[in-house]
Amino acid sequence: MNILIVAAHPDDEILGVGGTIAKHIEAGDAVYALILGEGQTSRFEKREDAGTEILERLHEDTMRSAAVLGIRDVYFENFADNRFDSVALLEIVKAVERRIRELAPEIVYTHHRGDLNIDHQITYQAVMTATRPMADQPVKEIYAFETVSSTEWNFTYGDEQFAPDVFVRLTDEQFEKKLSAMRKYETELCEFPHPRSLEMLRASASRWGGVVGARYAEAFETVRVIR
Repeated sequence: MNILIVAAHPDDEILGVGGTIAKHIEAGDAVYALILGEGQTSRFEKREDAGTEILERLHEDTMRSAAVLGIRDVYFENFADNRFDSVALLEIVKAVERRIRELAPEIVYTHHRGDLNIDHQITYQAVMTATRPMADQPVKEIYAFETVSSTEWNFTYGDEQFAPDVFVRLTDEQFEKKLSAMRKYETELCEFPHPRSLEMLRASASRWGGVVGARYAEAFETVRVIR
């Protein structure tokens, strides 16, 4: 199968789906990643203060991380970091639609609609629009992933709360590949007890693993499945 990960920023694809990507690839699936945002520029007072070398390095980290897992290809769109709401939604939708037409994925993983980060919320909206279930739509399954330091920090309730109903058990090797891939993101990896530290990623995987009787797992919320 062709699998597409639609993420807002570089490293989101690893935080949310890294172990599951490794599992898909071991099963013979072709995994692709679409990164919609440039990343990092919102950390500066002005977007233009971030030099091109910063984004070039971040993209290089993304490709090194993808190589660890065996991701077939990564596509970058470079929408302004944490400013997706300054762009017409249609532009982002069309970016997702282009890759869906090109790759014809059967499964798409993307952000949860209740995330704190505005780019994550809009990414979810764009994916839902781009995958409208028309007769020629190749996408049959859509799952929302948890992005640590965004999903849990929104403190949402009801329908906006992350409520996983799919758990992917990971072998030790698959989970360690996730950590190895995350290590390539030197500018994104944080010190414990930040959620994006290696220790907290292990704690998160252990937590979800414990829910389903496994050492490690990743959790997803079903958005739509067509059989």
